[in-house]
Amino acid sequence: MPRMEDRLSTSLILLCAASTSSARTGGFPAPDEPLDEAGRRAAAGCPLPERFRVTVMASPSRAALETASAMGLSVHEEKALMDVDHGLWSGRAFSEIAPEALAIWLADPSSGAPGGESLAAARHRVGVWLDGIATAGKPVCAITHATMIRAALAHTLDLTLPATLRIDIAPLSRVLLSFNRFWRLQAIGPFD
Repeated sequence: MPRMEDRLSTSLILLCAASTSSARTGGFPAPDEPLDEAGRRAAAGCPLPERFRVTVMASPSRAALETASAMGLSVHEEKALMDVDHGLWSGRAFSEIAPEALAIWLADPSSGAPGGESLAAARHRVGVWLDGIATAGKPVCAITHATMIRAALAHTLDLTLPATLRIDIAPLSRVLLSFNRFWRLQAIGPFD
């Protein structure tokens, strides 16, 4: 028989949106960037355990919403899951950014791109959302972006922001977290 605290735990899958052109070529995505054809096909075949198909939240970005649509999911749009605002770099390829500016950003990503949101602010934003759903007591799927998944891991595991840049989060990667008194990392990667 399950213990009371086990029945009330929250399970969360953070699902990275499917691929876009900037994800494949290297760049800072714009909020209105669509999935590429390969991303649409991959999302349509992406398995998601049935229990996570009931409560689904998604970033209001086009890529996240198209990922949900391709998977046949009905979603509630959640602004806290929106990708970090890349400011002046939104929609630009890495090759279009001055190498010195990109190097400075990579050395200290906490400050953010020029005119954009800092990773610290993104961590705080997603952290407030995570703390808000912690006691939901049910499975939740959240479709978001690689940077926001890293920010969520920084919040839940108390990682530094620069350390999170060492975590590869490919399109359609999944991170499974559970909450029972505190957040725990259960798995990273594709799983059924």
